[in-house]
Order: sequence, then C-alpha cells, then structure tokens
Amino acid sequence: MENPAFAQLKIDQPPATLREIVQEKMRDAIISGLFAPGERLVERPLCDQLGVSRTVVRETIRYLEAEGLVEILPNRGPIVAPLSWEDARQIYEIRRMLETEAAMACAQSGSKQLHRDLQSALAALKQAFAQNAADAVPGALFKASTRFYQVMFEAAGHHIAWEVVNRLNGRISRLRAMTLSAAERQQPGLFHMQAICDAIVAGDAAAARQAVETHLADASAVAERLLSTEEQE
Repeated sequence: MENPAFAQLKIDQPPATLREIVQEKMRDAIISGLFAPGERLVERPLCDQLGVSRTVVRETIRYLEAEGLVEILPNRGPIVAPLSWEDARQIYEIRRMLETEAAMACAQSGSKQLHRDLQSALAALKQAFAQNAADAVPGALFKASTRFYQVMFEAAGHHIAWEVVNRLNGRISRLRAMTLSAAERQQPGLFHMQAICDAIVAGDAAAARQAVETHLADASAVAERLLSTEEQE
C-alpha cells in the first residue's frame, strides 16, 4: 500500500525532453515565418542557433518532415516545405468534414462537463489572442486553438478523427498564422470560435455545423487569395 505522505512526489506532467523542446522551437519558427517556405535548414547553423547536437537537429528535422513542415530534397537536403493552395484546399476540406461532425456530436451530447471544458478552452483562447496582439508571439495562440479543438473532438468521442487532425496540426497552424489576423476576413477568427462554442452549449447541432462551415469558408477564402498570389509571384 502506498504511503499518502509521498503523494506530493508524484510528477503529474513529466518535463519536456530536450528533443521535444527543440521540436517546439523549430515548429514555432516555421509556423511564424522565421524560417520561410523553401528555406534550407542547414545542420551546423541550426546546432549553433539552438545550442544542441547534430543528432538532436536531425531527429527534429525527421519529426517535422512527418508533420509536413519540412521536405527533404535530393542533393539539397531539408527545406521548409512550401504550402500550395492545392494542399491548403485539401486540408480545409478534411477539416470541414471532421470538424462539422464533431461539433454536431458535441451539441447533441448535452454534457454540462463538455460545456464547462469548452468555455474554459475558449477563455484561454481569448487570452492567447490578446497576448498575441500585444507580443506578436504566436506559439500560445496556436496551442490554445489546438486545445479548443481537442476538447471538441474528444468530447464527441471522435478519437481517430482527432488523430488525423493532429497529424495536420503543423500545417493547420501555418494556415492560421496566415489567416487569423488578415484584413480580408469577413469576421475575426475568435468571432467564429465563439459562435461554434455558443451553438454547442445551446445544443443546436445545425447551428454548430453552420458555424464551423462559415469559419472554414472564411479562412479558406483568405488562404486561397494569399497562396494564389504567392504562387503567381
């Protein structure tokens, strides 16, 4: 039998490993545009910039390649993966199919715990939006956005769908970085997230579906304009 006196020693959340910290730093750098699409990722400068070994850098690059953020080119090595409108279009379509179903399932569940969790995630997202506006540091904003969707998918019981979305999260965050504050948006991103949350809490599945579709239609229209312009240039 365990001694209750030792309960305080338990580590609820293990500290991140060096590899995980480097992955997060590199991911944020790519998402924020510090490393531009098509830019080469050269090991030695990265080792110096990050203060880590080549082994850690190589592991990180392989991990980010699996996320679709890095591409390995023959005779050139790793580069920041370009993001075309065709890639973005498919991502938005996948999101539309999966997120509308998850939002509707949540609205139909009527779970008070879900309502509290979703409203808490939305409050954290609002705080991250305010922080991002003040500091122009996107990492917290993308993590808060991911957490909002994680609550929704897990509450819906759509665990496999969340695995699919999670594999795309790096590229989804790149698109969010482009579209969240774009002047061309019909409504700010936070407005749409509030509408999704409100519809779920109200138990209105049809409104939840519409809120998700409106949100993604708005974001994808901005992404199409921006990415199409980049491709033409």
